[in-house]
Amino acid sequence: MTDLDKRLGRMELKLDKLADAMVAMARAEEKLDALKNEHDKMYERVNRLSIKLDDVESGVNENSNTVKVINKLFWVAIIAASGAVAANIWM
Repeated sequence: MTDLDKRLGRMELKLDKLADAMVAMARAEEKLDALKNEHDKMYERVNRLSIKLDDVESGVNENSNTVKVINKLFWVAIIAASGAVAANIWM
């Protein structure tokens, strides 16, 4: 083997390593793209859930106000009934 053949052999090995590195980089880039797509999907899903949570929160606030009013009306009715019973007993 001549020096030229040895040199060409080393160059071929280096080119093969470069080709392998390029393939590995392409695979890594594909994985990064897939991860970005998954991240974007999850981000959109979290945003939709956040909107739903805001809707549920407003519904809970409305229900809380309604329950407060019903609670007050209940106690007013109890006090009125107690007053009527007491008035009938002592009068």
